[in-house]
Amino acid sequence: METSQPPFRATLGRSIRLFGAFRKEQTDPDHFYGTLARDTAAQLATYTDLSGALVADVGGGPGYFTDVLRAHGARTLCVDCDAGEMTARDGAVPEGAVLGSALAIPLRDGAVDVCFSSNVLEHVPDPWRMAEEMVRVTRPGGIVYLSFTNWLSPWGGHETSPWHYLGGHRAARRYQRRHGRRPKNLYQRSLYPVSAGAALRWARGRRDAELLDARPRYHPSWAAGVVRLPGVREIVTWNLLLVLRRR
Repeated sequence: METSQPPFRATLGRSIRLFGAFRKEQTDPDHFYGTLARDTAAQLATYTDLSGALVADVGGGPGYFTDVLRAHGARTLCVDCDAGEMTARDGAVPEGAVLGSALAIPLRDGAVDVCFSSNVLEHVPDPWRMAEEMVRVTRPGGIVYLSFTNWLSPWGGHETSPWHYLGGHRAARRYQRRHGRRPKNLYQRSLYPVSAGAALRWARGRRDAELLDARPRYHPSWAAGVVRLPGVREIVTWNLLLVLRRR
C-alpha cells in the first residue's frame, strides 16, 4: 500500500545520519539497510514516479530496497544470483524474487520501468556488462539507477578498508590474520576495483541511454561538483550514483 513520504533533500544532516547508520552495518544490518533503503527510495522518486512502476532491484538480496520501494507504490522484482543472500534477513525469500545473474538478467528487453541497483557493481567480474544489462531490460523512457562504491574511496575495500590502498590481496591477507577468517568481500573473487572515471566514461558513451545525473550518492547536494574533478573524485565521491534514461 502506498504511504505518504517526506520529500527528499540532500542536506548535510542527511549525510551525517547516513554515515552514522553506516557505522552499524555489521552490528545492526536491519538499521543500516533500512535507513539506506528509505533514503534511496525517496531519492529515486525525485527522478521518476514510482507509483505503479515496475522496478527491478538487481542484486537486491534480502529485499530491503524492494520492501521500501513497494511502500512508495512500486511493483518490485528482486533479482539476485545467491539464494542464501535472499534469505539472509529472516529466512524467507522476498516477495517477487527472481534467481538470476546480474550479468544476464532474466528479463526480456524493455521489461521494467525502472532498473535499480545499490552497491552491487563492484561485486561482479564484468561491471559494464551488468550495467548494459540494466539498460537493456529498461523500457524506452524508463530510468536506470546505478550506484556503487568506487575502489579508491575510503570504503573501497569494504571490511578490509583502508588497507586496500596497499593492495587488495594484501588487505585480504591482513584481514584473515587479524580475524581468523577470510573477508566476505574477497579481492578479485567477490570484490573488484571499479573507478568513478570508468563509470562516467561508460555512461557518457551510451547511445541507448541519456545520462541524467552523476553525483556522490551520500553527499549533500552542494558537493555534487566533485565528480567533475579527475583524481579527487575517486577518493572523495565515496559512492557514485549514475541515473540514466533509456532512449
